[in-house]
Amino acid sequence: MLEAQPNEKEAAMIARVAVWEPMPTDDRDWVLDAAAAVPGVHGAYHLVDPATGNGLSIAFFEDEAAAHAAHKAIEKRAEEIGWNDSPHPAPASQTIYQVVRHV
Repeated sequence: MLEAQPNEKEAAMIARVAVWEPMPTDDRDWVLDAAAAVPGVHGAYHLVDPATGNGLSIAFFEDEAAAHAAHKAIEKRAEEIGWNDSPHPAPASQTIYQVVRHV
């Protein structure tokens, strides 16, 4: 039996998963807006467990360069809106994964 091989686009796609304990409830739409404007960003989702308040932030990128560009765009927007002027919670962890299958 032949094993299916991922195409080049699938092999290159990565996902960044951040774990939040708890998930911030402040307005973070600006984060998604800044990332969405970057070529190579394939989507981003903020998820919350209603029972615990913990959450995940999952973003999909064409490659590491796109992930880096999105991070820079978010940093720039944060500076523009004065986000860094006061402390905000950070994720408990962040991990980069290679996407091996998707629909």
